[in-house]
Amino acid sequence: MSSQTEHTTAPAATGQGSHHYVLTLDIPGRLSGCWLGTVTPSPTATRHDVLSDLLGQIRADKPEFARANIAFFSLESNRL
Repeated sequence: MSSQTEHTTAPAATGQGSHHYVLTLDIPGRLSGCWLGTVTPSPTATRHDVLSDLLGQIRADKPEFARANIAFFSLESNRL
């Protein structure tokens, strides 16, 4: 099972967030999912804050992932 979502917490000049994320969750032998998109964190936000927010949104939308393991998480600048 794979899913895509875009999460933007603040408007960005280019229509995309300032950071790009990829998050993969896994329940071994049962279920896995991958989410990717852009986000513009607040100036005081940490990587932990962004991850916590993403997990909260995913778990609210898809409760079956409430106890999933984080298999992969990347958060990087959305600039080349």
